Amino acid sequence: MFDPWSLLASLIFSMVGFVYFRQGRAAGDTVRLVCGIALMAYPYFVPGTLLVVLVGALLTAAPFILERF
Repeated sequence: MFDPWSLLASLIFSMVGFVYFRQGRAAGDTVRLVCGIALMAYPYFVPGTLLVVLVGALLTAAPFILERF
């Protein structure tokens, strides 16, 4: 059974993933495209609210971190 907070976090990170996917596809940016797909898919495989938030935050920040370095 899903925790309501986990479900909310999954929904938010999936929406961010969809935006990353669209931006990556339009700009030809592979990092954003892959992070977008990962953000939309990972909540199905990660149990617990804390892990959903931590993994989502890392995947959300990944394009900015990789772009900087």
